[in-house]
This record gives sequence, structure tokens and C-alpha cells, in this order.
Amino acid sequence: MQHTKVLKPSAEHRSAYRALRPITTRWMDNDAYGHVNNVVYYSWFDTAVNAYLIEHGALDIHEGKTIGLVVETQCNYFAPLAFPQIVEAGIRVAHMGSSSVRYEVGIFGSDDLCAAKGHFVHVYVDAATRRPTVLPEKLKIVLETLK
Repeated sequence: MQHTKVLKPSAEHRSAYRALRPITTRWMDNDAYGHVNNVVYYSWFDTAVNAYLIEHGALDIHEGKTIGLVVETQCNYFAPLAFPQIVEAGIRVAHMGSSSVRYEVGIFGSDDLCAAKGHFVHVYVDAATRRPTVLPEKLKIVLETLK
């Protein structure tokens, strides 16, 4: 039986990401251990990417005909963050298919290496039928800036 070596995830530098967005921690983000709870990071991923897309006119959450559904997500943690702290989410596009996008997000505190990094995959679907659809042209243009 052949064994393959699995690479241990490592923290990345801010410069590895194409866009940075500030996020303010909230009192409720801390858990009983005094740091931001792991589930909050997933909310930050979603917030950072969707806010970027909305601000750049690539996503209309009220009237848009296409929506992104999360089908996969993952996160690795390297250093704790806690309230009160301003953090930044670094965003990049790792892969863009005909109807799906893999976003990668790094979460940064005051250090230049990320405290956490992860990814999620959106499959873009028709808002009415929930069936996969090709990425709208405006979305593709904005996504290219994140590659």
C-alpha cells in the first residue's frame, strides 16, 4: 500500500489575497474560552465575499435571478482572535467553473499571517428553480479581479 504525505495547512500572508475587508468583532463572538468561536469564522467568510460581490454590482440579493448556494466549506485555525478586535478578511477566487466558484478567505488580526484560512464553494443557481446556471457575465467580470 502506497502512502501519500498530507501537507499540514499553514498560515498565509495578507499579500496572498486579492481584496481585504474589515470586520468588527462583537461581544457575542467570544465563547466561554475567551476567543472567537469557530462557527463565527464561517459567518465572516460569507459576509466578506457576499458584501464584496454586492458592492461591486455582481450580486443582487433582492431582485437577482441568480443566487449562490454553499455546497462545501472548510477552515483551519492558526491563532486566536477575540473581542474587541478589528479583523480583516482576505478574499480570493481559487477556481471558477461554469456554474461554481471556490472562494478562499484568510482572517487576519494584527499580524501579517492569517489567524485562520478556509474556503467555500458556491454553486450558482436560478433563484426560482434552484437548478445550476451559468455564471452571469457581471459576476464573472468581478470574480476575475479576485483571481
